[in-house]
Amino acid sequence: MAGSSPEHVDVLIVGAGISGIGGAVHLQERCPGTTFAILEGRRDIGGTWDLFRYPGVRSDSDMHTLGFRFKPWKQEKAIADGPTILAYLRETVAEHDLARHIRFDHRVSRAEWSSNDARWTVTATHRDPATGCEQAVSLTCGFLYMCSGYYSYREGYTPEFKGLDRFGGRIVHPQEWPEDLDFRGRRVVVIGSGATAMTLVPALAAEVAHITMLQRSPTYVVSRPSRDAFANRLRRLLPARVAYAITRKKNVLRQGLVYRKTRTQPEKIKNLLIGGVRAGLGPDYDVDTHFTPTYNPWDQRLCLIPDGDLFVAIRSGRASVVTDHIDTFTEDGILLVSGEELEADVIVTATGLNLVTLGEMDFVVDGEPVDFARTWTYRGLAYSDVPNLVSSFGYVNASWTLKADLTSEYVCRLLKHMGRAGATRCVPRLRPSDTDMPERPWIDDFPAGYMKRSLHLLPRQGDRTPWLNTQDYARDVKLIRRAAIDDGVMAFDAPDREFVPTR
Repeated sequence: MAGSSPEHVDVLIVGAGISGIGGAVHLQERCPGTTFAILEGRRDIGGTWDLFRYPGVRSDSDMHTLGFRFKPWKQEKAIADGPTILAYLRETVAEHDLARHIRFDHRVSRAEWSSNDARWTVTATHRDPATGCEQAVSLTCGFLYMCSGYYSYREGYTPEFKGLDRFGGRIVHPQEWPEDLDFRGRRVVVIGSGATAMTLVPALAAEVAHITMLQRSPTYVVSRPSRDAFANRLRRLLPARVAYAITRKKNVLRQGLVYRKTRTQPEKIKNLLIGGVRAGLGPDYDVDTHFTPTYNPWDQRLCLIPDGDLFVAIRSGRASVVTDHIDTFTEDGILLVSGEELEADVIVTATGLNLVTLGEMDFVVDGEPVDFARTWTYRGLAYSDVPNLVSSFGYVNASWTLKADLTSEYVCRLLKHMGRAGATRCVPRLRPSDTDMPERPWIDDFPAGYMKRSLHLLPRQGDRTPWLNTQDYARDVKLIRRAAIDDGVMAFDAPDREFVPTR
């Protein structure tokens, strides 16, 4: 009916990817009776695992930690391809009857908080898939849980290459992989040296005339079996949930140990990684030029090579690596600064993502626009002076879902605390002793290109609890899972205490 009030839910989740689906399950299981809806801008679930459809798309960490804590991974391969991961997410949605809560084709653009009403009004554009017609819709919620990921779904990042329009072949970005692209028998150049490039090269090598990975500088790579023999053996001996929990714990401990070793013994880990590459490519390959970075391990994310597939492709002669800088695109390919020209029929710009803050939405609190770059992160999941809002942002040095699961657990603990206290509003507030904190970037010591381009948009972190965004799962278990909800920083409008408006 025209003029009627917007639909209201207790919790509104934005995003039906791995974070949003996990968040909904946690909410349903831990906070029964809570009403919620999930707004998803695309026409299907899955987020990353539905969006990216380039050949070979796969996880770059093991599924025993990338999978949900509550749902065992039962496949033989621990390093899984995109379609298998998407099937796992669909299974989760079906098992927990989440489809009825998801509103597809709802692209959220704005959220306005009213302290007087203790609710968010969220505006989205709904596109009718049958007619293509668009309509603005609004919902209200008592709590907003942002699970929209960390990069723009509209387009990937492509640098301003000189002469781009001169190239006579086809240029594609992995984020927008065309279904009609025929690369069989073609000469392909993949620009980039990150996880996407190192996935594409072995996936295409068997069908192309030749494929070249063109990189400005090398990346650390590590080869691991795609199958976890320990996990598969354990699953045959123990109930699935028990086996999964043990494997997950083992892998979390291993990830943490390796990361700490890279911080405390970088030269030792560097030598181990480079030694692994030499073993994979043989003594005659120029590992120093193409696989020996100038930085220390985990200053940028390591690239996983399942079953050494990239090494196999290079040894076959169907794939090669060139380390150089681009001078200009030409009609026939790419001219390098060294003077060499790489001829190509297809060029893939695996040059990264455009990082965004909270789904590229506009946020307003009591009439004032929110600039998240001026806020302080609270436990890596909420923001100073922004009420009734949590966002899920996973790790850059470990599996995304480890942090997403912790964040969803925290949301449920927070909501239950508010219910017991009769509180309708919660907001992290700086203590007087926090006002002189030194500012640190949202993520320390991670100079990846997509992060450096966007750090100025992200919240700050301080030098003390709870104003930290750690990249350490063990620390976050204490900081998020075990910490008191009413910690003297998160303010509540319980009956026995006064709540001061945020602005």
